[in-house]
Amino acid sequence: MTCSMTLMKKAKTGKHKAGKGTGAAKKTAPKTGTAKTRWSTTVKEYLAGVPQATENHFDQLRAAVLSVVPAEATETISYGIPAIRHGKVVVWYAAFAKHCSLFPTAAVIEEFKSELTGYTTSKGTIQFPIDKPLPVALVKKIVKARLARVGRTKKQ
Repeated sequence: MTCSMTLMKKAKTGKHKAGKGTGAAKKTAPKTGTAKTRWSTTVKEYLAGVPQATENHFDQLRAAVLSVVPAEATETISYGIPAIRHGKVVVWYAAFAKHCSLFPTAAVIEEFKSELTGYTTSKGTIQFPIDKPLPVALVKKIVKARLARVGRTKKQ
């Protein structure tokens, strides 16, 4: 425990830069205002920490993602948030205090740019505010597009 606390302090002060293979990046806290105060190590742990106000939206987002990925895909934790892995990570998703985010990569966001005009986006993130209905059909289309980009599609 002392070791990881030291790494967090060094990372926050900028005196320690995580190099490839050091594992230090996995021990630091997220820099954004996520629903968690520390990184989760299991999906179950992450789900237990989802804020009550965001829970319904996050459950809908997660269900939409899981409904279109292949049965062989696994739900895992990557960068402290849930992710779907099928050979490689397909998408990440997370719950925050006032929104849920989907992280399908910048190329997929660019592909759906015209359909995402009512949502806050950045290079790799789409934010779905909890005070608006989740666009489940759009989420499914985005995940399917990402699956196609990684060369994996759901087996019928």
